[in-house]
Amino acid sequence: MLDHEIVSDPNLMMGKPVVAGTRITVDLILDKLGSGESIEAILASHPRLTRDGLLAALRFAAQALRSEVVFPVVAKSA
Repeated sequence: MLDHEIVSDPNLMMGKPVVAGTRITVDLILDKLGSGESIEAILASHPRLTRDGLLAALRFAAQALRSEVVFPVVAKSA
């Protein structure tokens, strides 16, 4: 499934996937959520970002991780 709310243009944010009509990258949204920031706080910080756009970024990231590529996870040393 392609989500047309996420676009990638080599002339915008070095080609990183962004929410259409913004310069907000999918990885920025993931970083903010992973740091504990709420969806409401992210939306308040980025007035051009919509809830639909944010959810599209999450769907895009989930689909990217479903690919056949293996991502090694290295445990941190104590």
